Amino acid sequence: MIRHIVMWDVRGESGDEKAANIATVQRAFETLRGRIPGLLALEIGVDTSRAPYACDVVLYSEFESQAALRAYATHPEHARVRQELGDLRIARHQVDYAVR
Repeated sequence: MIRHIVMWDVRGESGDEKAANIATVQRAFETLRGRIPGLLALEIGVDTSRAPYACDVVLYSEFESQAALRAYATHPEHARVRQELGDLRIARHQVDYAVR
């Protein structure tokens, strides 16, 4: 199994705009549940710490294999989400690792 964890900072000129954009990111990724072969688990978390170094949103997902994660990267549903979100995500950090 492969864990795929991605964290983003989200665009927003005001607190309200940032909150709305975070909700958009959250809703968009939640639509992927049950639509991607090999995607075993998907969870979206929104930061509550408000620490200055914290990211705004985290995606935690599990894939049955490295091949399933590679297929996800180019899957049409994932491409749809990327296009829908456009430039709402302004910084990105990622870690993928095998679970033994």
